[in-house]
Amino acid sequence: MKRILNRLFPAQFDNTYRGNRLALWLFYPLTAATLWRSQHHIFAPDGGAQSIATIPLDAYTQGGAQSVVTIFALWGLAQLAMGLVMLLAAIRYKSMIPLLWLFILLEYGGRKLVGIYKPLETIGTAPGATAATILPIIAALMLVLALWPERDRANSRATRAHANMQVGPATKPAI
Repeated sequence: MKRILNRLFPAQFDNTYRGNRLALWLFYPLTAATLWRSQHHIFAPDGGAQSIATIPLDAYTQGGAQSVVTIFALWGLAQLAMGLVMLLAAIRYKSMIPLLWLFILLEYGGRKLVGIYKPLETIGTAPGATAATILPIIAALMLVLALWPERDRANSRATRAHANMQVGPATKPAI
């Protein structure tokens, strides 16, 4: 248990990733998607509220619609902060990736729970609703893989080579 906690909360962050490579490689496109979503929520005229999330802004008063757009832009700012931390981890501090998979699990799992208790009126299925269903499962799996030490490739090759050697009584060459 202590080994897992040390991988999740290392004494210092460095650029050495010690987990399974799949969790590392899936972290990259999620980082890109997080950064893209953030800028869209900040800069799109409707913040993505109607154009992506299918919230019927036309049915709201002008003030109500503007409030939703502002909240989406603020959410985009929070996503930008998270995306930049993810990018920093991807480039320079890969030992942070297990901790970030935990944060991703908590964020998307929390979105799903909040959505259940405080549903949002939409006229279609928003991509965020689908992501909030799928990503907690993926993030939990990636967290486990990120904490699971990948076998040392050089040692595993040497072990396989040693296992393939024939072991038997030593024979003297014929003279």
